[in-house]
Amino acid sequence: MTNRDIRKGGLDAEKFGLPVVVRCLCAIAVFLLSPMWPNMSPALAADLPTAARTVLDLQPFRHATRVDIEMAGGRKGTATLTELNPRANAWYLLELDWLEPGERRPQHRSYHLENPNPRGQENVRLDAGAGGLHLQLNGAGLDCPLWTRAPTTQLEEARKSALPYAPLCNGRIYLRNPVAGTYTRIERVTNFLRDHVWGGDRIVGFVRDQFYEDAFIERGETAIAAGATGDKGAPPDAPAAARLAQDFANRKLTPDHLGIDMGTRNLRLGHWYPARDAPGIYLSTIQPLAIDMTLLHSAQINVNALDSVEANANDYLVAFDLNRFSVGFALGTDHPRVGWSERTLDEVRDHSQPGPDGIDTVTPLVTNGMLSPTLITQIAATFTGGFKREHGAFHFGALAHVNHGSHYGFIEQGTVFSKLQPGLATLYVLDDGTVGMKTWDDKDNDTLLPQLRHARQNGVALIEYYPATGQSRPGTLVNRWGAGNWSGSDRKDLRTLRAGACLANGMGRQFLIYGYFSSATPSAMARVFQAYGCRYAMHLDMNALEHTYLAIYTHKNGKVIVEHLIQGMAEVDQKGGGGEYAPRFLNYPDDRDFFYVLPKNPPQ
Repeated sequence: MTNRDIRKGGLDAEKFGLPVVVRCLCAIAVFLLSPMWPNMSPALAADLPTAARTVLDLQPFRHATRVDIEMAGGRKGTATLTELNPRANAWYLLELDWLEPGERRPQHRSYHLENPNPRGQENVRLDAGAGGLHLQLNGAGLDCPLWTRAPTTQLEEARKSALPYAPLCNGRIYLRNPVAGTYTRIERVTNFLRDHVWGGDRIVGFVRDQFYEDAFIERGETAIAAGATGDKGAPPDAPAAARLAQDFANRKLTPDHLGIDMGTRNLRLGHWYPARDAPGIYLSTIQPLAIDMTLLHSAQINVNALDSVEANANDYLVAFDLNRFSVGFALGTDHPRVGWSERTLDEVRDHSQPGPDGIDTVTPLVTNGMLSPTLITQIAATFTGGFKREHGAFHFGALAHVNHGSHYGFIEQGTVFSKLQPGLATLYVLDDGTVGMKTWDDKDNDTLLPQLRHARQNGVALIEYYPATGQSRPGTLVNRWGAGNWSGSDRKDLRTLRAGACLANGMGRQFLIYGYFSSATPSAMARVFQAYGCRYAMHLDMNALEHTYLAIYTHKNGKVIVEHLIQGMAEVDQKGGGGEYAPRFLNYPDDRDFFYVLPKNPPQ
């Protein structure tokens, strides 16, 4: 695919081609930062003391067992199995300690194990007699030797395979191996600048502001929808249509860059259409200027008026029927990280600790940025998660002065990688599959935290739900650039490509809705989610197609068919033989975190 082809995603490649942006990032870094090396920030250069804590210390529900073992060759030692969250029953850390003959210093190895069937395979325990684990599945037991083979144990053989998920125990357990995540060219350069160049984030911001404002904007002329070919109207189990002004109630739009097959190219504004061959998934398109004026004039103290650009931009929403689907979350190989964000104010930063939770690495656990192989045959959709740690903390406003800067928290498979912070918008999944969104509160640590399987925080609410009144309205910080941590340029220009998510109810069903906003401020996002009747809404990521990526998958004849929300998102995927796409998150590890959607009752 050439640079000109990227125009399919809304980016004018002749003017803003990806190689041009990459070259600009490199050139600006050399030009601006060469004299800065001698003046590196003392706070950044200081060697922080190594913390004794590890990510295991963040697990409030962990349970460990230890047994004496004899390994191949008569080596004696101990095996410790830590169940990171017994309710989740998904992840374990196995640690082996032993003495080699003639040595006084013990050897230590740790292995991050995954139970791919946490609901069916309920009993995973150490068994010294078996030389490994004993598993129980539907009442049937299986001994699984892990350290009996010489000279290389089964565990070390699995590690040497370098597979992200190396099968053990006849495929009933996986060893999660550390792997390198895949980066786009832009992300590789921006990561280098942020990680290795003092002031690198300012360089990235400068290029972003100059090259990316409205770079992905989509516009389209609307027309009267009467008699539109192929428009059969919304199905009865679809979400409720958006509240539109009367003048736009019967107007259609023909998107140029939509990559999902809807069975028709003419889409009425604010109406929902079923995705072809993907039951329970719906798509809608809207231009914010079409929203009911009553909504646009509400809560004006918290929401700015629409500007002329975002008002006319095309936005797309994808809804998932949660009666049909479950939701999961996975961390990328590298992001989000767990150390300090550079945005943290010095007054709330504890320089004796490497991060806000006392850690700056997830070791000995492994995050590998892709879906478990057992789920690929079922997968219905994936979409990218939230901000990197660099931007995932507050520099302005009340939240910047509490809880070490209120770094965004995240939990995968019941395992806490960064603690959930009060006041932040949180998308979560309980161990019974319930999907929820709320502003986290301290009391939730007692009531909700024990039930969590997944959670991702990202900023503050776009739409907040108020239980006392049973009503939803735009969040109090929607139009506060700094206090809301909405990102954007230093000039407080907030309009750019953005993505968000919301929960909405309708027809006795709950829907998770993903929003793609081709050029919008948080105010425009809030108005769109408000128009669609969202109970709660939050921001996800922004600025590039790889950061706002969504794909749905259909399964035909043993193959996974990929449909991207926006055609240009295909550039993020890798191409295999015959021009077929190898989608990110499924076929190879990715550096970024993501959500995934699975059918509750997959076809057999």
